[in-house]
Amino acid sequence: MTAQVVRRLVPSDAPAYRALMLDGYARHPDAFTSSVAERAALPMSWWEARLSAEPTPREVVFGAFDGTALVGAAGLSFEAREKARHKANFFGMYVTPGSRKHGFGRRIVDAALDAARARDGVRLVQLTVTEGNASARTLYEQCGFRAFGLEPMAVAVDGAYVSKVHMWLLLSA
Repeated sequence: MTAQVVRRLVPSDAPAYRALMLDGYARHPDAFTSSVAERAALPMSWWEARLSAEPTPREVVFGAFDGTALVGAAGLSFEAREKARHKANFFGMYVTPGSRKHGFGRRIVDAALDAARARDGVRLVQLTVTEGNASARTLYEQCGFRAFGLEPMAVAVDGAYVSKVHMWLLLSA
């Protein structure tokens, strides 16, 4: 059995993170606001910057590893505006098809929530999930998230539109 680890990604993880996410954008275009073409066009420096090693970055990304292979990731962005600094946004969740149903998704969400709780002043985490993505929504609900609204026509994909369910979690003290 290989070691299964979830940890914060750092700039040296950028090539693996980019490859993982481009796979996700290609396989599930309705799940992400960004397209595979948009993200593929970004320079490696963009991906490295997203994985900043600063102690309190604007964004932090967690990766799930099965042995040495990056098999899942998701990020957390922290609000910079004074009136919204109590909120963080969970974004970009993707686990490769062969690694689903092994607890990686749950461990990624837990790592992000731990990071949110550790950030001074953060009181809640929000996310969106594509309407109809029952497995992702169930995971988020099991982690304590609750739906608070539906955004119709949130993302345009190949001439059609998908809606996004908005969810939130109040972090306990």
